[in-house]
Amino acid sequence: MYKNIAANKRNTVFIMIGFVLVIAAIALAIAYVYQDAWIAAWAMGVAAVYAIFQYFLASRIAVAMTGARKIEKKDNRRLYNTVENLTLTAGLPMPEVYIIEDAAPNAFAAGRDPEHALVCATTGLLDIMNDKELTAVMAHEISHVKNYDIRVSTIVFGLVSMIGFIADVGWRIAWRSSRRDREENSPVGMIILLITMIVAPIAAAIAQMAVSRQREYLADSSAVMITRYPEGMISALKKLETHTRPMAQQNPATEAMFIANPLSKKGVNGLFSTHPPIEKRIERLENAKFKF
Repeated sequence: MYKNIAANKRNTVFIMIGFVLVIAAIALAIAYVYQDAWIAAWAMGVAAVYAIFQYFLASRIAVAMTGARKIEKKDNRRLYNTVENLTLTAGLPMPEVYIIEDAAPNAFAAGRDPEHALVCATTGLLDIMNDKELTAVMAHEISHVKNYDIRVSTIVFGLVSMIGFIADVGWRIAWRSSRRDREENSPVGMIILLITMIVAPIAAAIAQMAVSRQREYLADSSAVMITRYPEGMISALKKLETHTRPMAQQNPATEAMFIANPLSKKGVNGLFSTHPPIEKRIERLENAKFKF
């Protein structure tokens, strides 16, 4: 498992470099078509500022998007004590704890590092999970914190959003240009621009999904390492598989953060899902449970 953590961190660096190159490619394509280097400089500058903004504020944005509310121990001792015990076991600082009033069972973690992290569970999750299963789910979220998945998710989310934003700007520039301007610009350059703006967001989304899927598998295994009880994680995943339903307050931007896809109904998993099928996650744990 520790080799997987190291490999994922290395792969994350490569993916992030790829995102930056994609942003640069879009910006340069737009600049080439319109013969204006300032367009590329402006796009890269906005991307840098946006990435910094996302790095420091993404967790707060996630809270606002999901409608989560912060709690103290007196508000829900069961959830708070579970998180507190797990962070002590994992040797991590106590994160902020949040609850979402939603019947759909789910949970997520966010933040830029263990010192600035938060974990959240829905009321639906608290209702259907017994104590061992709840411990397993929150250990999964604590694992995202411990493995620095929350930082990666934050940065990748920001870069994916930025690629979409720049591509959208490129489309608007292309289609709002006058006919004479289009005739004066290089047809080859325009074709390159259009291809880049179509392919780049798709490639970014697929990369985001690949990162998210691998980290879900890793967090499942890490949760078992923390609790030393694979049956708890397996049982929790089985309940999530049975009771999965779309959350009332949905947002595709936060989809990859949750332990189960908050947008999909039961059994909806495919190429473009940010989450691996739950049955495959269960199968992996079943196959490895005697190795923990």
